[in-house]
Amino acid sequence: MDLLWSLEAMRTPFWNTFFGLITQLGEEMILIVVFCTIFWCINKRAAYVLGASFFASGLLVQGMKPVFRVPRPWVYDPTFMPVEGSIGAATGYAFPSGHTQNGTALFGSLGAQIKNKVIKIVMFTLVALIAFSRLYLGVHYLIDVLVSLAIGIAAIWLALKFITEEPVSIKREMILSGTIAFLALIVIGIVMYLYYGGLVEAFQMRDSVIAAGAALGFAVGMFIERNYIRFSVKAQNLPIQFVKIILGVGGVVAIQEGVRVLGANLFVDGLRYFLMVIWLVVVFPLIIKKFFTKKA
Repeated sequence: MDLLWSLEAMRTPFWNTFFGLITQLGEEMILIVVFCTIFWCINKRAAYVLGASFFASGLLVQGMKPVFRVPRPWVYDPTFMPVEGSIGAATGYAFPSGHTQNGTALFGSLGAQIKNKVIKIVMFTLVALIAFSRLYLGVHYLIDVLVSLAIGIAAIWLALKFITEEPVSIKREMILSGTIAFLALIVIGIVMYLYYGGLVEAFQMRDSVIAAGAALGFAVGMFIERNYIRFSVKAQNLPIQFVKIILGVGGVVAIQEGVRVLGANLFVDGLRYFLMVIWLVVVFPLIIKKFFTKKA
């Protein structure tokens, strides 16, 4: 808490706004748009590295949160107040930091793959700024941020090492997808044990269920697309690429909002994100292959 109190004493309206904006780079919609743009229009391998590092690290972080159940700083010390407006996105428990993990997986994986040195520095700088923003805003402890950085970096290294441009073999692809699916099932098991055991409330498990549902969708989708769909990112022209992004992201939003009619509970949350990712990685790629692929 000493570090957080020191940062609290340094707050100004300008930096409150600046780091409030920076921290939003670690939120869901930024990841969706960036992933979709790269996956559908630029480079599938780069997107798979991004996705695998994001979902693998996310499962570890969201699996650890309900196990350790570390309270947020303002819960631990009621006299401490985070920056106004920052609590809304600080859902669940504190340890480890989900925003830091998101930012590390997203911008860290891009920085690790981009060859341009200036852009690489920008990407890694964004990782550091997102991590620091969680401390400045007063929503995480230093250990939360450091552990998430370590998990994110390790996940990126593994994704770069094991995800190839093209599938090497069905067996290898099954191991890759199966590992992510297995981690997702472990998180689901943790959630069920804690929730039905009366140890946690449903709202404290929501992020973990979402992470598990989305990761399971990615694992299934990655295996299907890489081995059986194999669409091309090339299109007739640039406007068609923009049309792909608009239609595809529109489909994500439609699923996200449409499944809500089934109710508000942990099962629906997990199902919603599973279907969203299946759309991203399987259904829309089939549409791209049928209607948008550049003819030879």
